[in-house]
Amino acid sequence: MPLPPPPQHLHLRASGTSVVLELADGSLPVVRHWGTDLGELSTDDLSALTTAGRVAFFDSPFDVADAVPVLPEHARAWIGRPGVEGSRAGRHWSPVFRTTGPALASTTPDGTQRVVVRAADVAAYLEIELEIELHPGGLLRLRSTLTSTGGEDYVVGAVRHTLPVPEQADELLDFTGRHTYERIPQRQPFPAGVHSREVRTGRTGLDAVHLLCAGEPGFEARHGQVWAVHLGWSGNQQTYAERLHNGARLLGSGEALEHGEVRLSPGQSCTTPWMYAAHGTGLDEVTARFHAWLRSRPHAPTRPRPVTLNTWEAVYFGQSLERLTELADLGAEVGAERFVLDDGWFDGRRDDTTSLGDWTVSPDVWPDGLGPLIDHVHGLGMEFGLWVEPEMVSQDSDLARAHPEWLFAAGGRRGLDSRQQQVLDLGHPDAYAHVRDQLLDLLRTHEIAYLKWDHNRYLNDAGHAPGGEAGVRAHTLAAYRLMDELVAAQPGLEIESCAGGGGRVDLGVMERCVRVWASDCIDPLERQQIQRWTMALLPPGWVGTHVGSPRAHTTGRRHDLSFRAGTAIWGHLGIEWDLTSASPEEREELASWVAFHKAHRALLHEGVVVNGDHHDEAVRVHGVVSPDRDRALYSVAAVARPHTTGPGRVRLPGLDPARRYRVGVPSPGATPVLEGRGVVPWTREGLVLPGVVLTEVGLPMLPLLPEHSHLISAEETR
Repeated sequence: MPLPPPPQHLHLRASGTSVVLELADGSLPVVRHWGTDLGELSTDDLSALTTAGRVAFFDSPFDVADAVPVLPEHARAWIGRPGVEGSRAGRHWSPVFRTTGPALASTTPDGTQRVVVRAADVAAYLEIELEIELHPGGLLRLRSTLTSTGGEDYVVGAVRHTLPVPEQADELLDFTGRHTYERIPQRQPFPAGVHSREVRTGRTGLDAVHLLCAGEPGFEARHGQVWAVHLGWSGNQQTYAERLHNGARLLGSGEALEHGEVRLSPGQSCTTPWMYAAHGTGLDEVTARFHAWLRSRPHAPTRPRPVTLNTWEAVYFGQSLERLTELADLGAEVGAERFVLDDGWFDGRRDDTTSLGDWTVSPDVWPDGLGPLIDHVHGLGMEFGLWVEPEMVSQDSDLARAHPEWLFAAGGRRGLDSRQQQVLDLGHPDAYAHVRDQLLDLLRTHEIAYLKWDHNRYLNDAGHAPGGEAGVRAHTLAAYRLMDELVAAQPGLEIESCAGGGGRVDLGVMERCVRVWASDCIDPLERQQIQRWTMALLPPGWVGTHVGSPRAHTTGRRHDLSFRAGTAIWGHLGIEWDLTSASPEEREELASWVAFHKAHRALLHEGVVVNGDHHDEAVRVHGVVSPDRDRALYSVAAVARPHTTGPGRVRLPGLDPARRYRVGVPSPGATPVLEGRGVVPWTREGLVLPGVVLTEVGLPMLPLLPEHSHLISAEETR
């Protein structure tokens, strides 16, 4: 009997990351290493690495934990969650895939290293194509296409991908949240068993896992090795950490399918969402890999992100041409570059109980159409944008009355009402065509540069009428297709993903959107945390961050403009404030902040995001550093009272230790409010210090009163 061929190894390297794949004896790939760059390794080195990692088992092969397959197989002694689940009427439920040829390795024009592995289980009539890519910025991603080649229909239960993490990754970080309070971090030890976070609401939720991180205990922004995964999908999903009794540890994810949602007849295929993964020393390095990926995408914005004035908290449903032209005038005065008309412009929409689905301009509020407002906005030099919620329908709407069969319904019943609305099942071709044509008519009739795309209701009980089959997956793919069609038909159109505030924030929707609305809460104290963790995944220029009114509409807190604006400038800046109620002095100060943002916009949006590991949780330190590290801008915010009399020293992360920097405290608006009368001398005229001193020793900071902040600038000097 001939000996099996020796294992094939592939070593992918990029930006400080190594991924070592082993393909042995026709099996699907095993990841032998994912983490720190191992440098140049010979073929013998790679074989030795695999040999060194093998361990003896005690009683049976089920005890072995030295190999975590990318798609684990139950039949190959994997005792955790299998990669592929499904059956043909109860048969073929435990597939064993064998490769049908060598792995195909290539490099794309942008430098992405790509591996394709094809395999089949002839007895189960299944084929799979696995794609693995390592981006030049160090971001890894995986997906699979599963095909049924014969027999009865194959009902897919799950297709999940996994990546191993080492024993030192003994602490987990993920996120939860709710409306107006998104992306709350939560930590715990890496437990034995499965720590699973699932979405069953039909969209990336306000409580979504966002990132699932495993790291060395105590890992923070700047220290500790971290491994993180994210599923690029806007529908139901599952992301989990698994630790088996044999010692194996892994991170995994996949789409969460309802029963029968994917049924493959012979010749049919389904492709999974991409699972994204990043390793780094500290969370900032993980974040940098996600940011580099998004900034490299073909649809990534290449022009400055326009300062946006959104009308929602300014007027709510109280729309009129006179009121909104006045708001536009004041917005232009303070420096706004885009004007977005929010909910309330269509059909009978005077409150949130009616007319979703009837996307025609209200003749009552806009007897001459939107043209006069759009012309006025354009005359002020601003772009015009519009709020829509294309996937939703009000019970009280012409659409729902005419086509009740287009609404989701399971078991002959509709899901519970939420905000007096239901979900329009875009899996119905006629429903899809209806909403597409209405939106295209709007875009062709008016010069609209931007759509704020909302999604306020869960897809609970989402059955496809008339049979009631599960319809979330088909709807999600249709929503993607609709966005793609609109952008293709109207080149230059930009779409913001907004879902009840900060829902639907994922790399699936970000393949067609260039902005997310981080939260319906604009309270700057809450936004300090919400923005920090939203930007753990998305670059600042892709995250909507607005200046609200003096009294936050969602929390009732009052804040000085310096704190509101000093928090909002760190993303895609906007204004959500009835400027007609603002004093001339407030508008003048706001204009100063907008001008400051524009002057530093390239750095704020394209710089490397850094976060300080401050000793006191009452102080929040973050900033951006230019790619060549010649300048940086930081924020120091007092989110509570410090444990000591002052906040102590604050270290400025990300600077080049060998260069010298002049540091100062720019004040675009009013002087920050301090506690006591103490003076910090260096803040008066600035100071020049080596980068190593600023990053390792730091500077004594101003004693801010709670819920105030100030800026620090650093510029290289010779």
